[in-house]
This record gives sequence, structure tokens and C-alpha cells, in this order.
Amino acid sequence: MSEGSAAEGQGVDLGSAGHEGAGAVSGDQGGGTTAEAGKSGRRRAARKAGLVAAGLAVTLIAAGVGVIVVVKPYLSPADFEGRGEGTVTVRIPPGSSAQAIGVALADAGVVASAGSFVRATEDRAVTGRLRPGTYRLRKGMAATAALDLLLDAGSRVVKRVTVPEGMRVSEVLARLAKQTGLSLREFLAVDKGLVGLPSYAPGLEGFLFPATYEIEPGDTPVDVLAAMVERFGAEARRLRLAEQAARVHLTPLEAVTVASMIQAEGGTDADYPKIARVIYNRLQRGTPLEIDSTVLYAQKRRTLRVTEKDTKVDSPYNTYRRKGLPPGPIANPGAKALVAALNPADGDWHWFVTTDPAHRITKFTNKESEFVRYREELNKNLGTS
Repeated sequence: MSEGSAAEGQGVDLGSAGHEGAGAVSGDQGGGTTAEAGKSGRRRAARKAGLVAAGLAVTLIAAGVGVIVVVKPYLSPADFEGRGEGTVTVRIPPGSSAQAIGVALADAGVVASAGSFVRATEDRAVTGRLRPGTYRLRKGMAATAALDLLLDAGSRVVKRVTVPEGMRVSEVLARLAKQTGLSLREFLAVDKGLVGLPSYAPGLEGFLFPATYEIEPGDTPVDVLAAMVERFGAEARRLRLAEQAARVHLTPLEAVTVASMIQAEGGTDADYPKIARVIYNRLQRGTPLEIDSTVLYAQKRRTLRVTEKDTKVDSPYNTYRRKGLPPGPIANPGAKALVAALNPADGDWHWFVTTDPAHRITKFTNKESEFVRYREELNKNLGTS
């Protein structure tokens, strides 16, 4: 029994040993598998991490490329090189910003992008120098080259017309038609209600302000005349015409009428206030003005010789036969004549005669005998005495 017990005991021991061996063997094998599994897991994790990192890098690169694509036009907008070729005309409306101008240029194929033009104007700080108008440019220009042309007055497609002081409406319209190429018939047919005349103006005469005007392609006769009337309005506001006319007991229309006679009579600038005083003195006395230029206006003539027959013409503009001012202006006066009408000189003169037209010599007097003598002097200088 003891052997059996021993056997059992050995069996137990073996069994134990077997269990231990088995356990040891199992433990050794299990440990190997776990290590290999761990290494494999780490390799898979590393590969996964690598893929994630690679994916993230690609994503970041793609994002970076996207940012560059979005930002690049602002950092470095598309631009052409050189001075371009061919010819293209671009109109820049009044009040256009650099961006709006850039868009117009890009649409016309002048510059590669609006941004390149805006950047050029900012780099050179010339935004404030850009003017509206129609410009002759080239296609495919570098933005800086396009900017150079826009700043060059010679690139503007424009006709300049100078209207001198003292011209009558008929003369002004003929001059405008000749120098602009627009139709005289269209000028004559312009609806006066479309040009912005002052409420007190019966027509164009006296209100087409003499100055130099820029006529652009596409401008119509209405546009041209409206610009001239607008210029008169600006001058009238500057001189406070309505207020100052009342100070010399005139309506605004009468003030312009007096200025037109002053302008038509000529002389030097220094003579203008004296001519105004003669007119006002005669109005105050109630005697006819006897202004030669009004008679000539009634006859639609230009001459330095006014005969007695001329003074008998039947017209409301004949100031020899009718007292007071004519019904409206007889010419288009400039600023100096308007100023003189509003600011007459002090004096008691009732006559004046431009005795030497060639040298613009005008003499003033309050004596009729001197007036007669001055008139004879004029006739002698004209060769009619």
C-alpha cells in the first residue's frame, strides 16, 4: 500500500511534475506567441501610424496647395509682360475705383487681372491721379505699362474745343460742329429742356460758358451743351450771381444780359466795369442805351461800322430805338464780364467809344461834345470819315 501510495505519490508528483512541465512548456510556448503577436501588433501600429502620418502629410500638403491657390492671386496676381500689342479703346466712367478700372481693363484684355492693376496703382500710390475718360490702350499689357498710359494725357481719346468769350449761340454751335465732327443740325435741334438751363434763362444765348471743353467719343450734342451750361452754373454759384444781381437792382437774367453787352463791346478788361457803369447811368437817367452791338445782334452781323440806317432796324434788341435792356443776352459772356456787370466802376460817364479797335483803346465821357469827337476819331481810324 505504501508502494501504491508511493506510486500514487509519484503519480501525484509526476502529475504535478507533468502539470508543472506542461505548465512550463505551455508557459514557454505561450510567451513566445505573445511576444511575436506584440511585435506584429507593433509593426501593424507603426504601419498604421505611418499611413496616418503620410495621409496627414498629404492632407496638409493638399491644404497648403489649396491655400496657395486661393491666396496666390492676392499675393501675386496674374500679370502680362511687356507693353502689349494692337489697339483697344477703354472707357473709364467718372467715379471709378482702381478695382473697377482694373476689371474694365481685364475684361478688355488689356491686363491679365484686375488685381495686378490694383497692385500697380497701390505700389506707385497714384490711385488719386486716375481720371475718367476714353483711353487708347493695347492688349496684353503689363499692369504697370497700362497704368503709364492711363496717366498719360496723350492716351486719352478726346477732342478739345475752345469757345472764346463773346461768341453768339449761332457761332458757338457752328464752331462745336466743325471741331467735334458732330452734326450742326443736331446741335440746332437740341431740346433746350435737356441741357439744364437756369430757370430764368429763356434760351441758350448767354449761358454757353466760354471755356475749353473735352469732347469724348460717344458724347452727343446734348452732352456738349449740357456741359457748357453746367459750367455757367458753376461760375454763377461762385460769383453768387443771383444775390449780387439784386445788389445792383437787376434780375439774374438782366445781369447776364448786361455782361453780354459788356463782352460784345470789347475793350480791355479794365474797361469792363466802366462800360457797366455807363449802362447803369443811362438806365437810371432813362435814356436809350444806344449800344452798337445790340443793333448788330438784331441784324445778325459782325462789323465795326454802324450806320444811322442800322440804328433804325425794327427789333426789340435795337437799343437806339427802345429804352431799357434788350430782352436777353446778345452773346455768351465770360467771368470778367460777369464780374464787371455785378461790380460796376464809380463814375458819371454816359458815353463810351472804342476809338481805336486795333489797339483796344476805349474812351469814356459824360459830355456829348466829347462823345461826338470820339466818334469822329473812330471813323477816322476805320477809314470812314
